[in-house]
Amino acid sequence: MHRMTPAYERTSQLLRGVLDVCLLAVILDEPAYGYEMTRRLSARGLDVVGEGSIYPVLGRLERDGLVEPFQQPSDGGPPRKYYRVTPRGRSALERWRQEWNQTRSAIDAVLSPRETER
Repeated sequence: MHRMTPAYERTSQLLRGVLDVCLLAVILDEPAYGYEMTRRLSARGLDVVGEGSIYPVLGRLERDGLVEPFQQPSDGGPPRKYYRVTPRGRSALERWRQEWNQTRSAIDAVLSPRETER
């Protein structure tokens, strides 16, 4: 049985909490379908996200009115389901970006080595 490394498991757990915002960010400028989203994430450094793990998130984003799906013809196959960010999704993304920056700053402050006082 193959076991994931602790570092991979830790990264996977961290991403679970922010995958929503990452998906919104990669489809903001241009609509995308599932595989294309994973390629965009990978190109930006998140190569641990598999195509199968994004569909539950996309379903949640759709139910929350943050993305909307639409069909687009594909080359030689059935139409593909693309997603685009809604106006509500744009607002949520901006809010989440601000929250992320605040959280990242706080975590950086905690993780930074402190000089010992003498």
